[in-house]
Amino acid sequence: MTPFENETIYVAGHNGMVGSAVCRKLTEKGVGRIVTAGHQQLDLVDQQAVRAFFAVHRIDRVVVAAARVGGIHANDTYPAEFLYDNLMIEANILHEAFRAGVKHLLFLGSSCIYPKHAPQPMVEASLLTGPLEPTNQAYAIAKIAGIHMCEAYNRQYGTAYRAVMPTNLYGPNDNYDLESSHVLPALIRKFHLAKCATEGDWEAVQRDEDRYGPIPEDVRAMLQGGSDASGAPVVRLWGTGSPYREFLHADDAAGACLFVMVMPPETFAEATGEHGLPFLNVGSGEDRTIRELADLIARVVGYRGEVFWDADRPDGTPRKLLDVSKLRDFGWEPSIGLEQGIRETYREYLS
Repeated sequence: MTPFENETIYVAGHNGMVGSAVCRKLTEKGVGRIVTAGHQQLDLVDQQAVRAFFAVHRIDRVVVAAARVGGIHANDTYPAEFLYDNLMIEANILHEAFRAGVKHLLFLGSSCIYPKHAPQPMVEASLLTGPLEPTNQAYAIAKIAGIHMCEAYNRQYGTAYRAVMPTNLYGPNDNYDLESSHVLPALIRKFHLAKCATEGDWEAVQRDEDRYGPIPEDVRAMLQGGSDASGAPVVRLWGTGSPYREFLHADDAAGACLFVMVMPPETFAEATGEHGLPFLNVGSGEDRTIRELADLIARVVGYRGEVFWDADRPDGTPRKLLDVSKLRDFGWEPSIGLEQGIRETYREYLS
C-alpha cells in the first residue's frame, strides 16, 4: 500500500507547472483520488466559493500549488495584485481546509522569502533576518505569511500543515508569456524567436505567438532590426547577467513535495527544529550566473546571434542559492541535471 492509496488529495493550481507535476507524481504513487478545479470552476480569491468547494468534496490532504506568479517585471509592476491575490489564495485554502477537518496540507512558497543579502547558501533560519529584494517584496511577504499561517494552525489546532520553499523552477506547463514569465522560460522563448527570425521563418514566429501569447513590441523590434547597422535579429536581456540563480526541474520539486508530505512527524520536527517553523528548502544546491544560463539556453535552442545586455534594467537579488542540506540529510536528492532538463523542456515547448 502506498501512503496515498486511500486518500483524496486536492491539488490547488493543478494546471500550473508545479501543480501538474505534483499530480503526475501522485498518479505514479497510486493516489486514491485527485480533486482539481480550474479557475473557471473555482476562484480561490473568493472565500465563499472556497468554503462551498470544501463543503462538497471530502478531502484528506491539500497541496497548495496555486499562486499568482511572475518574473521581475511582473512583480515590480503589479505589487498590489501579487500581495492581495496570494494572501487571499493561501488564507482561503488554509482556513477552509481547517474548517473542513483537513489535517494534512502542504504549502508551496518561494526562495524569494529570504533577505536580499542573506548569507549564501540561504538556510531556513535566515527568514526575517533582513530587508527583502524590493522588486518582489509583495510576493515574498505573502509567502512568508503562508508559512506563519501553517505554523499558527499547527500550534493552535494541532494540524499537520507543512511548507516547502522551492528555488526557481522550470519544466512542462511553464508560463512563456514575456510580460509575466520567469527568467528561464523567458530566455527559452526569446532565443527561440530570435532563431526563427534569423532563419527568416516568420511563419514559425506567428505560430509561437498564436500558442504562447503576444510578442511585446520591444522584442518584436529586436527580431526585425536588431540593435546595430547589420539589421540582424538580436536578443535583448535585462541587467548585466551577473546575478547567480539556482534552478530545479518541476518533476524534481514534485518529488520533494511528496517526500516532505510523508515524512514521519518526529522526522519532520527534527529537520525543522532549528528554525522552529514548519518548512524546508527545496533546490538543486547548485547555481550559475544568468549570463551562463543564457549561453546554455542559446546553445540548446541553436541561436548563434547577438545578445545585448541592458544594464539600465534591474538585476534583482545578487545571489539566491538555497541550503538544501536538511532535506538531503533525510534522503531526498534531485535527479534531473540543468542541461538535460532544459533540453527536455525545449522539446516540450516545440511540441
